[in-house]
Amino acid sequence: MKIRAGYQITFDCLQPMPIALMLSVHPDRRSDLITPDTISTSVPASVAQELDTFGNIITRVRAPAGPITFSALFDIADTGRPDPRSLDAAQIPVEALPAETLPFLLGSRYCETDVLASLAWSLFGATRPGWARVQAIVDYVHERISFDYQQARATRTAGQGHEERVGVCRDYAHLAVAFCRCMNIPARYCTGYLGDIGIPPVDAPMDFSAWFEPYLEGGWHTFDARHNTPRIGRIVIARGRDATDVAITTTFGTALLTQFKVFTDEVTDGEAAHGAQRIAAE
Repeated sequence: MKIRAGYQITFDCLQPMPIALMLSVHPDRRSDLITPDTISTSVPASVAQELDTFGNIITRVRAPAGPITFSALFDIADTGRPDPRSLDAAQIPVEALPAETLPFLLGSRYCETDVLASLAWSLFGATRPGWARVQAIVDYVHERISFDYQQARATRTAGQGHEERVGVCRDYAHLAVAFCRCMNIPARYCTGYLGDIGIPPVDAPMDFSAWFEPYLEGGWHTFDARHNTPRIGRIVIARGRDATDVAITTTFGTALLTQFKVFTDEVTDGEAAHGAQRIAAE
């Protein structure tokens, strides 16, 4: 299966400033790219890329004053299969966990494990460790929070999401991540593309999505507390402890967001070939 994805994001910068972008497809998926995933700018600007401490691609821009649009449009190959499930995956004892997973057991800016630990053990202490425990967490979070894009708030923590019972995909992911960590399961926050592929059309603007990956037997596994069902066409951009580590854009100065569009669609072979020619010509 082929997916065409991309974005157009415009800022009006009140003065020259650095901007950090986390918009590039993660290195894990770059071998699947059919056409380049290249960040274009509408005006000349200094652009450089490097890997951050979590292995994500970060783009550093020195933007001039005035409007600047960041855009990309690319085709990527996908298996066309839903997120894999490993129902028998066991929970790994803390003393046997790989060292690189240990930071994902700790509390973070949006995942306050110290606040939620007692609640987590009261809710999930009797569940079977492993996949079943994570699924119980996902089921609870999915029912606890109601999705409402109008109620999005950048400062909402996992604990606040639990109390307010409303939020967007990042709030579902934060609460599930926090509960997993409370139960001694490493969990990392993920952001990326997730189109309406294999499901009935959704009457809402496309956006980037958030989900999470707990570490169980066999490695990192994909769970989505907002949708609570395996989905097709997930394209990861970045992973981190929480949304702080994987912010799509970070401006170091006053900049007004004036346009935000995200595209994620399945394409046929003919459409992909036409799209590749058009992208190459742009």
